[in-house]
Amino acid sequence: MTLPPQSSTRRRLLAAGLGTAAGLGTFGRSAMAQTMFEQPFANGERRIVAFPEKRPLIVITSRPPQLETPFDVFNDGLLTPNDAFFVRYHNAGIPTSVDPDTHVIKIGGSGAGKSFELRLAELKSQFKPVETVAVNQCSGNSRAFFDPRVTGGQSGNGTMGNARWLGVRLKDVLARAELKNSARQITFDGLDTAVFGGGDFVKALNVDQAMDPDVLIAWQMNGAELPMLNGFPVRLVVPGYYGTYWVKHLSQINVIDSEFDGFWMRPAYRVPDNDCACVAPGTAPTATRPIGKFTVRSFVTSLKDGQRIRTGSNTVVRGIAFDSGKGIREVGVSIDGGQTWRSSFLGEDLGRYSFREFTFAFTPEKAGVYDVRTCAWSRDGVGQPSTAVWQPAGYMRNVIESVKVTAV
Repeated sequence: MTLPPQSSTRRRLLAAGLGTAAGLGTFGRSAMAQTMFEQPFANGERRIVAFPEKRPLIVITSRPPQLETPFDVFNDGLLTPNDAFFVRYHNAGIPTSVDPDTHVIKIGGSGAGKSFELRLAELKSQFKPVETVAVNQCSGNSRAFFDPRVTGGQSGNGTMGNARWLGVRLKDVLARAELKNSARQITFDGLDTAVFGGGDFVKALNVDQAMDPDVLIAWQMNGAELPMLNGFPVRLVVPGYYGTYWVKHLSQINVIDSEFDGFWMRPAYRVPDNDCACVAPGTAPTATRPIGKFTVRSFVTSLKDGQRIRTGSNTVVRGIAFDSGKGIREVGVSIDGGQTWRSSFLGEDLGRYSFREFTFAFTPEKAGVYDVRTCAWSRDGVGQPSTAVWQPAGYMRNVIESVKVTAV
């Protein structure tokens, strides 16, 4: 399902409602009646609330809003509907009113030979539009499953989503800035502002990353304007990289001659600087690097832990897999807790950055518990670990998941 395009007037009204509720420290005034939901981990009771332009989502925090997609959504199709797409902010000062007709992106910096500004209409008319399907995943997706537990937003597996993004290539915009030979990194800033520590949310990409033709400045997802809470009117789309780089409400792009060391690049969003990006549980890394590309992941979406199925009946199971852009080569399936494996059937390929559907069928021959597991491999031969690795920030979890069902 995709939302119909909405006018800028409607957009500002929705944003105004968001701001009223934000002033209370909660968004309850702009939401539907709240219900409760139990996540499958310790202290997992969560509220389910409908924010502006959103169906009821799982609330991790309300100020700033961190909203998780209920996992059932991922069984409905490969594209995550706009009204179900997860939300992640770092600062409480989020924009509550944006006029797309006057919004400006400023481009410049010490490493740029030319500084200029772009309005949304100019972005759409002066550069070639490009469309891509890509997963956006929070760095801390599945953080609540880390053992021992770590600090930060305690999300289940739903702080991810897959969408069809429309925009222009960042490299085409940067070409107009005439980057100097001294240019080293590009920084990106949005309209959200810091209220409690951490400073302005600014992210950086190396020049070669920023010039990747897959990186977009996007104004549309799934055929409609970006929802306000997902970055209206324009956002950065960095396929294959964790969502921390997908800056929302993009307003400033600076080309710099050095390595940016703002808070949200250092010390925040760092991982252990080793092959597994991990350390022994409860220890601290000796060296770190900025978080980068996705790990390989796969999930069963059509079965829930504890679900009952019928003995002797054919059970068709569906799931999704994705990686950082190499593409999914194979998804192995086990119904006996990983003792034996077989291949699944891969469905439609929407692109190397997209969710890839897989299906498999089995017939439980006798009553009892079946431990269903899936393991995806990317086209470069990288798969998922059978044992979860640990890091103090709770990022990049991609262990083989287990769903236990009971045949009766």
